[in-house]
Amino acid sequence: MSGRVQCVLCPHMCVLDPGQRGRCTVRLNVEGELVSLVYGRPVAVNVDPVEKKPLFHFLPGSDVFSIATAGCNLRCRFCQNWEISQAAPEDVAPYDLPPEAVVDSALEYGCRAIAYTYTEPMVCIEYVRDTAVLARERGLASILVTAGYVNPGPLMELAEYVDAANVDLKSISDSYYRDVCGGTLAPVLDTLRILKDSGTWVEVTNLVVPTLNDGKEELEELAGWVLDNLGPDTPLHFSRFFPMYRLTDLPPTPIETLAEARETALGMGLHHVYVGNAVTTDGMVTRCPACGAELVVREGYLVTRMDIQDSACSHCSEPVAGIWE
Repeated sequence: MSGRVQCVLCPHMCVLDPGQRGRCTVRLNVEGELVSLVYGRPVAVNVDPVEKKPLFHFLPGSDVFSIATAGCNLRCRFCQNWEISQAAPEDVAPYDLPPEAVVDSALEYGCRAIAYTYTEPMVCIEYVRDTAVLARERGLASILVTAGYVNPGPLMELAEYVDAANVDLKSISDSYYRDVCGGTLAPVLDTLRILKDSGTWVEVTNLVVPTLNDGKEELEELAGWVLDNLGPDTPLHFSRFFPMYRLTDLPPTPIETLAEARETALGMGLHHVYVGNAVTTDGMVTRCPACGAELVVREGYLVTRMDIQDSACSHCSEPVAGIWE
């Protein structure tokens, strides 16, 4: 058909006739040209602590200006922001915030960074890129909070302007991605490697869902992949599942499962492993990988103590991976 186009942004590689949208619902073929329906039109705007992303080794205690547009290229059955991620852009009232206004607002609120978060920032990659370019020019960092389901080419063009990322590695099983999330595993692993190689500070989150991806062997394999491919200093967050969206029939993740996953990952050689969405004794404390001293203590998203000086432990001078200043 005349005017048919293929979107090459993500692995779905949608082929669209005029008037058709991609699987993300926000990229439209208009007379043979692919157009974003959400550029400059976020549907969620907030000031958050950076710990909420979660990023524990990137400017701790700072505020970030968080934005999200409608749309996502995955269909995770447990999505916590499904009202906007699974919505068409015309179904959610947007703000009028072009890149310049985002940067101005972030500076006005005293934020250190802009976070592209809540939904999937890759589906509005042009908006993210243009905002990140302006942000860097004005001294602001850019943070991606992403499922990482994107093709290497577009990602590498964006990565140059991204300072930190939390990538949601939903499972180390391809069948889980296909059955629960509507995607595949390999592109996400590629995204993690590309971001790491680009110099972006990377942290990883795994939502542990009872009966679906909480097996001990699977969690060990996931931690082992992070260790082998991203290195022992890469923070790994095991996050607690709560019933929502299309997975309301499962119970919340037992705290014991998260604690065991954390201890296992630490025992395998990862230096910084955390527990999210749950109150635990040690699951949100950053410790020195050499002497074990408590370096960053958190209560919820609030940093109550920080004993890192010149990117090193203030007790034994061991370097601590992260961007602290």
